[in-house]
Amino acid sequence: MSVDETAEDREAVRVAARHALSVGDAGASGAGARRESLREVMSSSGVGWYPLLAVGSLVVVDELFGFVLSVLGPEITRTLGMSKGAFAAVLSAKLLAISVATLPMAAIVQRRPWRASISLVTAYMWTLATLLAVFVVGPWGLLLVVVIDGLSSGSVRVLHQPLLMDWYPNRARVRVQTSYSAAVSIGSVVAPLLVGVLTAWAGLTWRGVFLAVAVVSLLAALVASRLRDPGVGHSEDEPLRQAIDASLGPAAGGAGADVVVPALRFAEVVRRLLLIPTIRRALAAQAVFGVLVVPYSTFLLFFLDERWDMGPGARSVFFAVSALGAVLALRLFGPIGERMFRDDPARLVRTGSLLLGGSVVAIVLGALMPVFGVMLALFVLSSAMAAALGPSLIVTMLGVVPAAFRPHLAALAGMYTAGVGGFAGALLLGTVDRRFGTAGALVAIVIPGIVGAWILRGCARTVNDDLDRMIDEIVDETALDRRRRSGASMPALACRGLDAGYGDVQVLFGVDLRVEDGEMVALLGTNGAGKSTVLRVVSGLQLPWRGSVRLSGRDITWLDPERRLPLGVALVPGGRSTFGPLSVIDNLRAHAYSLGTDRALVESRIDEAMDAFPRLAERRDQPAATLSGGEQQMLALAKALIVKPRVLLVDELSLGLAPVVVGELLTIVRRINATGTSVVLVEQSVNVALSLAERAYFLERGRVQFEGRSSDLLGRDDLLRSVFLGQAPS
Repeated sequence: MSVDETAEDREAVRVAARHALSVGDAGASGAGARRESLREVMSSSGVGWYPLLAVGSLVVVDELFGFVLSVLGPEITRTLGMSKGAFAAVLSAKLLAISVATLPMAAIVQRRPWRASISLVTAYMWTLATLLAVFVVGPWGLLLVVVIDGLSSGSVRVLHQPLLMDWYPNRARVRVQTSYSAAVSIGSVVAPLLVGVLTAWAGLTWRGVFLAVAVVSLLAALVASRLRDPGVGHSEDEPLRQAIDASLGPAAGGAGADVVVPALRFAEVVRRLLLIPTIRRALAAQAVFGVLVVPYSTFLLFFLDERWDMGPGARSVFFAVSALGAVLALRLFGPIGERMFRDDPARLVRTGSLLLGGSVVAIVLGALMPVFGVMLALFVLSSAMAAALGPSLIVTMLGVVPAAFRPHLAALAGMYTAGVGGFAGALLLGTVDRRFGTAGALVAIVIPGIVGAWILRGCARTVNDDLDRMIDEIVDETALDRRRRSGASMPALACRGLDAGYGDVQVLFGVDLRVEDGEMVALLGTNGAGKSTVLRVVSGLQLPWRGSVRLSGRDITWLDPERRLPLGVALVPGGRSTFGPLSVIDNLRAHAYSLGTDRALVESRIDEAMDAFPRLAERRDQPAATLSGGEQQMLALAKALIVKPRVLLVDELSLGLAPVVVGELLTIVRRINATGTSVVLVEQSVNVALSLAERAYFLERGRVQFEGRSSDLLGRDDLLRSVFLGQAPS
C-alpha cells in the first residue's frame, strides 16, 4: 500500500474516525438513537465529576474578582478619583494582561504536561491579587492589581477548556463545555449576591468585599489541589486508534523510520492555525466580539447607576438575575448543542451567530426601554443568548484543531478579543459616551455585534471541511505509524493533496507527488503551472493552504525551512542562488550552519564539495559574483551537497546556460543521485529532464495531468506538443 493510500476505502476510515470523535455523526443522534445522559457519561468514562467541579470552582473564583470590580466600579472610581473612561481602560488592561500571559503559558504546556499544575499556581496568584486590592490607594495601584489578576487569569483561557476536552469523552464535549460555561455564570450569580450581602447587610466597603473574596479564592484553590493533567489528546487517541484498527486490521510490529522530526515551535503552530479558514474567521469574530464585550460590562453598570439610580445592592441583584438566566439557558442548550454538533457542526455555528445577533439586539432594546421590568427581561434574555453562544464557539474552534494545538488557539483567541477588540471598543464607546451618554454607548454596541454575527456565520461554510481535514491528518498519521511499526518502507518524499497559492490566487490544486529513496523524478509543465511552487512548499519557503509534506513518512508540512535542511531537504533554486560579495569558500561555510559547531565536520564536508567540483576549488577565494553562470550553479549544487541531503530539489538548473555547461551540471546531478540522494528535477527542457529521470509528473494549471514512466510521457503528444511547441520528439 502506497503512502497515498492509507486505506483501501479512505472514506470508510474517515467515517469511522468521525464516529469515534462524535463529530458530524448524524447516525448516533438520529431517530431511535438513545443519547447517554451526562451523569451516565461521567460514570461510564471512569473520570467522574471531580475535574469538572475543580476547574469550575477555579473559574468561579476568577469571575468573583471580575464581577466585584465591575459591580463596585462606581464606588471604586469615586474613592480613587477615576473617570469612567479610565476605569474602562483599566478593565481593558486586565484583558490585555490575560492575552500577554496566554502566550508563554501556551509555549510552556507545549513542551511540558503542566496544565493542571499551572492552573493551581495561578489560582493562588488570584488570591494574592485579590488581597492586594484591599490596600489600593490610587489608580496606578488598581492598575497593578488588575494586571496581576489578568496575568494569572491567562490560565483560564489557555488551559481549562483544552483540559476538559482531554478529560472527558468526545460524545459529551458540548455538554461538558456548557457545564463549564454554567460555572462561569454561577460565578456571575454568586459574585453579585456576595457583594450585595457584604455591602447592604454586612455594611462592608469595597475593600472589605475584596478581603472576603480573597478567602473564597483560597478555599477554591484548595478544593482543586488534586487536579492532574490527563495527557494531551487523552480522550481522542485511544478511540481513534481503535476505530482505525477496526477498519484496517491490527497493526503488526516492526522497525520504525529513521527520520526524527522535531516538534513544532510556538510560531510554527500559530502560523499553521492561521491557515485554517474556520479559525481565521472565528478569530476575526472574536476581535469584533471584544469590541462588544469589554465596554459592555463597564458601561452597563454605569447605565444602571445613572439611568435607574441603582446602588451596589440593587446592581448586584440585577447581575445575579441576568446570570441566573444564563445558567438556565445553558442547562437547556447543552443537550441541543450536542445533537447539533453530532448531526452537523455547521448548524451549531449558524445557531451561534443567531444567538450573538439576538443578544446585541436585546441589549439595544433594553438600553432604550423606559419600563424597568421590560428592561430587566431584555438584559436577562441578552445574557442567556450570549451564554449559549460561548460553548458553540469554543467547541467549533477547538474541534477543528489537533489536541496539542488547542492551548495555542486559546491564546490567540484571547489576544484577538482583548488586545485587538477590547481596546478598540473602549476607545470607540468612550467617545460615544461623551457625545450621547451611557445609553447611547450601549446602543452603539449593536454595530460590532451584528458584524461579529455575520463573520461567525461565515464559519459554517468551512467548518465541516476543516473538521475533515483535521480528521484526515490524524488518520494519515495513525495509518503511517502502523506502517512504520510494521517495518514497511516509506517514500523519501510524499506530498498529498497540496493546495497553495499567493494571496488570494490559488496555484496548486490537490497536487500529489511521491519520490522513492534514491529515485530521480522530473517535474514538468507549462510556465506558471506551479512547478516552482511545489518545490517552495516542499522546502518550507511557502506553506500550503491544505495538504501534507512527509519525509520518510514523517510530517514536515509546517516546519520552518531552516529546520528542514538538517533533516535532509535541500533546494537549489532557479537562477544564481549565491551570495555575490562572499568568496566561494565563505559561501560554503555560510551554508554549513546546519552542521553545528563541529569545525572538523564542516571542513571535511567543504573538502568533499571541492573534490566534487574542481573548478570551484581553483576559485575558492574568488567572490561568487565574479563566477560564470555555470560556475555559480556549480556553487549552488556544492552548497546543497555539504548537508548530504536525503532529497535534493533542483529548480531550472539549465536556465540561461550554454549546452556544454548544462551537460556538466547534469553529470553532477547524476553523480549525486547515484550516491542514494533522491532528486526532484524541474527542468525547462523536456528532453533533458526525461533523459535523466525514469519517472515524471506533468503539471498543468496547478493540477497533475500525468504521473508515470518518462517513456510514457514522451508518447503524450496532447500534453507535450501543445505546451512545448514541438520540443518533444514524435
